Amino acid sequence: MDFQNKTDQELVHLYLKGKEAALSQLITKHKSRIYTSIYLLVKDEYLAEDIFQDTFIKVIKTLRAGKYNEEGKFLPWVLRIGHNLVIDHFRREKRNPTITNSDGFDIFDVLGIHDDSMEEKMIKEQTHKDLKYLIHLLPSEQKEVLIMRHYGELSFKEIADLTDVSINTALGRMRYALNNLRKMMVSKELTLKIG
Repeated sequence: MDFQNKTDQELVHLYLKGKEAALSQLITKHKSRIYTSIYLLVKDEYLAEDIFQDTFIKVIKTLRAGKYNEEGKFLPWVLRIGHNLVIDHFRREKRNPTITNSDGFDIFDVLGIHDDSMEEKMIKEQTHKDLKYLIHLLPSEQKEVLIMRHYGELSFKEIADLTDVSINTALGRMRYALNNLRKMMVSKELTLKIG
């Protein structure tokens, strides 16, 4: 049977009827998009692969349990599962995500001038620590959008799809996150000289 020309919905139905190859086709079809969305958030190849595998284990369990809500939106549903598993990972680890750009460098290392005096370097390092600390004080929805937008370099459309909200809601959360960061900086009398 040729699975390549089937829709996601058709492949899900075929898998539920016992055609294992239909699930393989779904994974092959969407692997790149799902893996990339996870990798952009975790910035670690091996961790992204683990979460990708966990995502499909959860997909299989949900499908077999008959709990998949048929709306023809297989990819956004799987992306959301992967995204939730990333959030769960960070909650479990209770550590800051590695904040890097697409070249793998710490974003804070590439800000500003590299020929700083020792005093300027110490001030910059403290500023970056303060900023990371303040980001993690934000409400989770705002923190999530800020990290995905600035550190994951996702578009607001991608953020909206991953978080299952409208683009306007994602934009609003970003605006609130930036406003809250400014208020926290004022209340803590911090001056962040970035960019």
